[in-house]
Amino acid sequence: MRYFVIAVLVLIIASLGSALFFVFHDQSGSDRAFKALAIRVGLSILLFLFLMAGLYFGFIHGRLS
Repeated sequence: MRYFVIAVLVLIIASLGSALFFVFHDQSGSDRAFKALAIRVGLSILLFLFLMAGLYFGFIHGRLS
């Protein structure tokens, strides 16, 4: 579980970095930066839903008693 979350966080950061690269190096009219940012948003939502499901099904134990 921990390794999956770390891997998704690394993918989110990599997607953000590639979007930054595309913003500065692509010609005008290219939509690669938009696609990279859309992938980042999708990965973030997926990670959030995965964490909420893990908490609901008991894979993740909350600190509240």
